[in-house]
Amino acid sequence: MGRRDRPPTAGPVMPEKMPLRLGLRANAAQFTLLVAINALVGGMVGQQQTVLPLLAEDVFGLSGYTFIFTYVAAFGITKAIANYFAGTFSDRYGRKPVLMVGWLFAIPVPLMLIWAPDWGWVVAANVLLGINQGLTWSTTVVMKIDLVGPNQRGLAMGLNEAAGYGAVAITSLAAGYLAEQYGLRPAPFLLGLSYTALALLLSGVFVRETRGHALLDAGQHVARSDGLHDHLHADLTNREILAQTTFKEPALSSASQAGLVNNLNFGLSWGLFPLLFATADLPVDQIGLLFAIYPAVWGAGQLFTGGLSDRIGRKHLITGGMFVQAVALALIALGDSFAMWAAGTAILGAGTAMVYPTLLAVIGDVAHPAWRGRAVGVYRVWRDLGYAVGAIAGGIVADLMGLNAAVWAAAAVSVVSATGVAVRMYETHPRVPTPPR
Repeated sequence: MGRRDRPPTAGPVMPEKMPLRLGLRANAAQFTLLVAINALVGGMVGQQQTVLPLLAEDVFGLSGYTFIFTYVAAFGITKAIANYFAGTFSDRYGRKPVLMVGWLFAIPVPLMLIWAPDWGWVVAANVLLGINQGLTWSTTVVMKIDLVGPNQRGLAMGLNEAAGYGAVAITSLAAGYLAEQYGLRPAPFLLGLSYTALALLLSGVFVRETRGHALLDAGQHVARSDGLHDHLHADLTNREILAQTTFKEPALSSASQAGLVNNLNFGLSWGLFPLLFATADLPVDQIGLLFAIYPAVWGAGQLFTGGLSDRIGRKHLITGGMFVQAVALALIALGDSFAMWAAGTAILGAGTAMVYPTLLAVIGDVAHPAWRGRAVGVYRVWRDLGYAVGAIAGGIVADLMGLNAAVWAAAAVSVVSATGVAVRMYETHPRVPTPPR
């Protein structure tokens, strides 16, 4: 056969695009990447938590607790607002663009903290940090829920939150060490610069869009047999989603109030604990260690509690976790030594680990995939307003009645929150028999 008689040579065979699948194992590479990125998100908070309250007193000469806590309030309010837009925009435009924009807001933050000539710069830096945290953390949450499907939401949220708050703990500890060795500025904030650069690289080059997985999940969505969610359709408006998540739907609204109180405790600890621990004349590195215990136990505990909620359900973990937080806060209020405070912060971390990933799993259980991003955004609006409420209310009580009184007040609010969940929330992830193989 001559050259002209030969059949044309086929071009290179391109592999067919793999069909989208739900599940942690099927999406392990992307899921692991998003876990790593969320660790960098948490690290941006950890770089400043130990240092800023001390910077306020030692460098800027601030003495009123309420005034010192303004940076926490600024962070919480802007993060709450950014959460809402993260959910709305991720449903409308996709998850990855929102993630990238969120990291762009992080670029100036460490530089502003390093060069801040007055406290106003610190507050402004925390406004930008709040936007960064709201856009990036909300988006990674939604992306992981997209990838894993309905059966492993608790585990997915446990891994996500463990990475984020584990990084808060490690970075808080590292920042405290750097501050002790090299001063309050600039060394601790160089961590944030490196985190931002790495996150922009990973998010821009390696992260893939996950909205297609949400559409696949929506196509496979099965209504509950008990009819609890029959009124929650796929075509709810933004106003209806806001109303359902805030006060109408029992599970969604209970999760929102518990999330707010949980972060009220975190916001209070962020601004108040370093000052409380300093009353015992502890060195900066020990204060950093005490502050790191809380998110470390919180982060590590979520590796267990998230998956546990997939097996035993959500409600009892949330109720029990809020009560455990109340006990921990009472112990911290009674404490006056490193050992007692270490025990209290560890118990507080355990209680938070029971609650944090489980609340996000509740939102994933109830919200339809078509408006999941917006429901997560609304929930995180209320949850992260807790930062501001805890900082402002805690500062006012501390100014009027002392640091310990502010901690006791938070313990009482945690008891009220736990009672509300016990009375109003239903189980959103009832156990079902495993089908025969």
